[in-house]
Amino acid sequence: MNFYRLKDAISMPLGMLRAKINPVRYAKSIGVNMHGKVTIYGSSYHMFSSEPYLVTLHDNVFISVGARFICHDGGVLPFRKDYPTLDLAAPITVKSNCFIGAGALIMRGVTIGENCIIAADAVVAKDVPDGMIVGGNPARVIKTTEEYLASAKERSLGIGHITGDPKHAEYKRIFGVDGT
Repeated sequence: MNFYRLKDAISMPLGMLRAKINPVRYAKSIGVNMHGKVTIYGSSYHMFSSEPYLVTLHDNVFISVGARFICHDGGVLPFRKDYPTLDLAAPITVKSNCFIGAGALIMRGVTIGENCIIAADAVVAKDVPDGMIVGGNPARVIKTTEEYLASAKERSLGIGHITGDPKHAEYKRIFGVDGT
C-alpha cells in the first residue's frame, strides 16, 4: 500500500466526522469556492469529486442529501494506455438562489443559472438557464421557478417560518398524526 492511500485511510474517519458535523466548513476546507451563504444538508464528505476546487457555489444555495458534483470524466481512463495525455475536466458553477435536490448529479462543465431548482436524482449534464426547474436523466426543463412558486403559494401549509420540534408538532397536527 502506498503512503498516500495509507494516509487517506487513517484520516478518512476524521474527515467523515467533520463533513457530517459541519458540511459547509468541510467543503470549504477541501477547496470548494463559496461566494455567500450556502446550506448543505447531510454530510459533504462524498459530495465533491477529486477536484473540489473546480466547484463554485454562489449565495443562497441549498444542497440536499446525497447530491454529487463531478468535475472530471473518468470515461477516458481505458484509452490512456494509447493516449496518455487524454483528460476531460471542467468547472461547475451554481449561481445564486438555487436548490439542488437529494441525489442530484451535476456533471463537469455545467453552469446552473440563478433561481433554479434541480429535482431529486436529476443528472445535469448541460447548462441550466436562469429561472428553470430541471429533472430526470438526462435533466430536462420541467417548468419555470415562477410557475412553481405560484403553485407553491396556493398549496402552502403556512409553516415555513417554523423550525425544529414546533414544526414537527405542526405537521402532526395538520396531518392528524399521533405523536406516539
